[in-house]
Amino acid sequence: MTDSDEPQSIRITCAPGLVDYLRREVEALGYTVDSSRPTGLEMTANMHDAMRLNLFLRTAFNVLVLIDTFTCDNPDELYEHTRALKWEEMISTDEYLSIVSSVNTPTINDWRFASLKVKDAIVDRVAEVHGARPDSGPKRENFVVHLYWNGSDAQLYLNTSGRKLADRNYRKIPHKAPMQETLAAAVIMATGYDGSVPLINPMCGSGTLAIEAALIASGRPPGLLRANFGFMHHKGYDEDAWLTMRRSAKKIRNKSFIAPIIASDSDDRAIRAAQKNAETAGVHHMIQFEQCDFADTPMPDEKGIVIINPEYGERLGVSTELEKTYKLMGDFFKKRCCGWTGYIFTGNLDLAKVIGLRASRRMEFFNAKIDCRLLKYEMYEGTRRKED
Repeated sequence: MTDSDEPQSIRITCAPGLVDYLRREVEALGYTVDSSRPTGLEMTANMHDAMRLNLFLRTAFNVLVLIDTFTCDNPDELYEHTRALKWEEMISTDEYLSIVSSVNTPTINDWRFASLKVKDAIVDRVAEVHGARPDSGPKRENFVVHLYWNGSDAQLYLNTSGRKLADRNYRKIPHKAPMQETLAAAVIMATGYDGSVPLINPMCGSGTLAIEAALIASGRPPGLLRANFGFMHHKGYDEDAWLTMRRSAKKIRNKSFIAPIIASDSDDRAIRAAQKNAETAGVHHMIQFEQCDFADTPMPDEKGIVIINPEYGERLGVSTELEKTYKLMGDFFKKRCCGWTGYIFTGNLDLAKVIGLRASRRMEFFNAKIDCRLLKYEMYEGTRRKED
């Protein structure tokens, strides 16, 4: 764990439904994926690579580096195996320690007890060697250890991210029910957007979709927006290597012309929040914000992508007010978006039926636990020729 150049087993986690986008990102960075699952993938790389992944990945939650894997049949064995590791070479006594556990074993029925055993083992080991122990708690930041315990198989990982990478640190004013940054990035990736055509985002809310689009278009790594990662709290932290990576990443810019990004919302509080968030993210100069009804959103002459993330509630069913909104979105696409490619992200498929347009594609996503769809609409100019 202390050798930055030594290959390690790395697990990268993500939200359900995003693993294909995560794989695309990892492979684009030049790495090989060993295996994948619905909520993440596995690969082999070193600690320097883990830092780079934290800097560049848009759709990941955490980058976890394997510390140890062992057979474990009960909590006492978990404690003994964990305590046997050389934690004094990994964590200082003045650090903050947090444990995250995923447990599926008949010998324990509360993951919090497993977390407690791991925490006790680590601080007891460090106290035995140094005569003092690190502070600990539930914040899930700084020095974070993940336990995966399934049956008799247990793995301990160092969370090199600390807080989830979804927390870009730019959303200072979230407004109402904001879309998580990693989900927004994946949704933008699903549209194929690269900055070469205009992107219009009516009902922008706190601006997450527009901001993630601007980050993608400019090529700016999202990790530049954060000052704290888990790997910085490991005794083997290579600060010089990290600073070199950051300096190189800051020089990355998409030098080709980036088409207009326009975000609108009828709520002035949403627009103020979106503007502030875009300023914090360093992309405010790339986004034109407009306070207006979504149907009055300015549309450039050049055709591009329109993406709307309307309210949809958490329960299936159609409310009269939302039904009217969805019908008006369909009218907006038909009247003002000819020649554009339209997208609507919704978790209410009953409401989607009243849009009045046939989706050419339906892409599945999850917003928290809500089963959602990104609906694609090809808004052809003129009359589309019917195929024989």
